[in-house]
Amino acid sequence: MRILVINVSLRPPPARKWVPLGLAFIMSAMKRAGFGFDLLDLDAQPKTPEEVEKFLQTNRYDVVAMGCIVTGYKHIKWLSQTIRSFHPQTTIVVGNSVASSIPQILLTKTGSDIAVVGEGDETIVDILQCLQAKGDLGAVKGVYYKKEGQVVATPSRPVIKDVNSIQIPDWSPFDIEVYIESQSKWLNDPRPPIPPDQIRAFPVNTARGCPYTCTFCYQAFQHTKYRWRSPESIISEMRLYHEKYGINHFAFADELTFFSIEQTEKFADAMLESGLQVYWDADCRSGLFTKDEHVRIAEKMKRGGLMSLSFSLESANPDILKWMNKRIGPDAFLRQVDILRQANVASLTSIVIGYPTETEETIKATMECCIQSGIYPSAGYLLPQPGTEMYDYAVERGYITDQEEYLLAMGDRQDLRINMTTMVDGEMEIVTQRELARCSRELGLGLEQGKLLKTGFYRSPNKRESRDVKLAEVLAS
Repeated sequence: MRILVINVSLRPPPARKWVPLGLAFIMSAMKRAGFGFDLLDLDAQPKTPEEVEKFLQTNRYDVVAMGCIVTGYKHIKWLSQTIRSFHPQTTIVVGNSVASSIPQILLTKTGSDIAVVGEGDETIVDILQCLQAKGDLGAVKGVYYKKEGQVVATPSRPVIKDVNSIQIPDWSPFDIEVYIESQSKWLNDPRPPIPPDQIRAFPVNTARGCPYTCTFCYQAFQHTKYRWRSPESIISEMRLYHEKYGINHFAFADELTFFSIEQTEKFADAMLESGLQVYWDADCRSGLFTKDEHVRIAEKMKRGGLMSLSFSLESANPDILKWMNKRIGPDAFLRQVDILRQANVASLTSIVIGYPTETEETIKATMECCIQSGIYPSAGYLLPQPGTEMYDYAVERGYITDQEEYLLAMGDRQDLRINMTTMVDGEMEIVTQRELARCSRELGLGLEQGKLLKTGFYRSPNKRESRDVKLAEVLAS
């Protein structure tokens, strides 16, 4: 059985190449089960559509496996239809959130055959064994598949309870130096205190899922129990990469790394005891560091190599935070920033703009909180994703009338696709750009760092009259 694995590229060069952690786990599981495969890595070795088409035409495979986040739906559709046009008998398997969040649309609109829902490490092996034996896919848990022209769902697959038991990914099929170079180039500030050309960065996954349910967020382990690895398991993987690849900076690539102060201190102690001389970034939630004595824990993390912690403000408006189901406010955010600053740990944050009750005043308030914290935020517009409450809201109220049309138009969070506020079209972008520029100036960063967001409507139902204001004039005001 000939198998092809495709690593889908969501952004053309010279954009950052995201290390395919999820795919690496899937491929490693396949390899351990005895399945050989070819890898078409479209991120590490970019190809034109014509080159991809020629490769797929001249190389026939029995099974093609791929996946990505839901914003890459258009790429999955093109690849699936291209494969199908040349090799009608090839079985196309798709995973990650593009499969978990829209399995019905995926299987009816793209030509794909099997959608893996949720955790795929064990599922992919069962699928391949079933296909090899020409068995019944109905016996494979955690999939949607097509049977006699209908989409059929099998029972959910239980999650892997002990994530420490999941083996470290085998990176040998990948051109890992390409990813190390890209990861090192795109690091956030502050960077490790070593010469830039000596930084070798790589991600490590420390947990699966998230215990919180923000209404704008969808991730591959949605609606599953949050599971985290032990400090010993994480550090052993870091040590392996440090010794094998010379990695000296690690980004913990999780929805949530630290969820309790006890777990946080335990990891800090383990890092200090390990003697591993590396740097690392992680994420947590506002409200983790709340007391004066928590400065001591942050200081231990700093001594253990921590450079920065990311935790999202999202908005400074109480009503919008309620919409988001954040359950925590700007006071806790500012308190945490202060505690970490005392320990000389940098704080990074993000904001989401565009909830239905967003106004010029709420945007100003959010930016004022960023200025007060001394942090220039990673800003993005609300991008309703299938499987979230805000996506359902957009569909129910007619902002999304053709779901596949919307999926094909989805982009990054910096691209405004839908205006669900009462602001006229164009107003929200102008206010956002102006306030980002103000934040940049107030923090002494330079105006160019305020020019962050782009525009490009998916559609604008009941289109409102736009204000005749030039963006350049607003930015200069």
